[in-house]
Amino acid sequence: MKTQKVRLNKYIASTGYCSRRKADELIEAGKVKVNGNVVKELGLLISPKDKVSVYGDLVEPQELKYIRFYKPAGYITTTDDEKGRKTIYDILPEEVHNLKPIGRLDKDSTGLLILTNDGDFINAFAHPSIKVPKTYRVCAQGKLNLNDLTLMEKGIEIEKGQIAYAFANIIDFEGKNTVLEIVLYQGLNRQIRKMLDILGHSVISLKRISMGPVDLQGLKKGQFKYIKSKQIQQIKAYLKKLNKE
Repeated sequence: MKTQKVRLNKYIASTGYCSRRKADELIEAGKVKVNGNVVKELGLLISPKDKVSVYGDLVEPQELKYIRFYKPAGYITTTDDEKGRKTIYDILPEEVHNLKPIGRLDKDSTGLLILTNDGDFINAFAHPSIKVPKTYRVCAQGKLNLNDLTLMEKGIEIEKGQIAYAFANIIDFEGKNTVLEIVLYQGLNRQIRKMLDILGHSVISLKRISMGPVDLQGLKKGQFKYIKSKQIQQIKAYLKKLNKE
C-alpha cells in the first residue's frame, strides 16, 4: 500500500503554522527545510516520514480544531503581552492554547472570536479580498441620526489616507445614548471606535455578534464551544462562494 504524499505547502498548513499561500512565500524565501535541506520547490511532495522545519523549528501535522469563543471585556486577543495584561488564553483551557484567533477584538470589546489551528481556514476567513461581514451591537454616547449613518457608509478618514466604511442601523435609543447594529467588511484597528469618535459619539460598549454565518448562539461570556465538522464544511462552502463573487 502506497503512503499518501501531500504538497509541501499543504503539509505546512496542516501543522497550523500558516496558510498554504504564506507557506509558498516561506518556501521561496528559503526558510523551509525538508530532512535538513533547504527546499524552494513549491510542488515538492512530502511523506509522513519526512521532517519539515520552518525557520529551524520542526513542524508536524495537528488535529484541526475550530472553536467559537465569547470574549469578555478586559482581555486582549494575543498569546502573551509584554505589558502584563490579561489575555484570552488566561481563561481558555490549555487544550485550545495552540489555536489562533481569526481577527481580533480590543481589550474593552466583547463578543465572538473564532479560533483554529487551520492556517488555510484563517486565511480564507480573514483575507481582505473575500469580505466576510462582521456584525456588531454597539452602544454610543449621544443620539446619532441618519446623516451620521450616511457618513459611515460613504467612508470616514480615521487615519491619514485610511478610509473606513461601515453599514449601520439604529436599533434603539437608551436615554441619551444610541444602540446600533454595525456591519463591517474591513478589519481596521479599532475601526468602529475611531469612526464614532470622529462623529462625536464615543463608544460605551461594543460586542461582535457574528462573523459571516457564525454567531454567539448558545454561548455565555467566557465560554467556548467546538464547531462541529458539518458546520465547518458549511462555512468553507460559504467562504468559497464569497471568493467567487
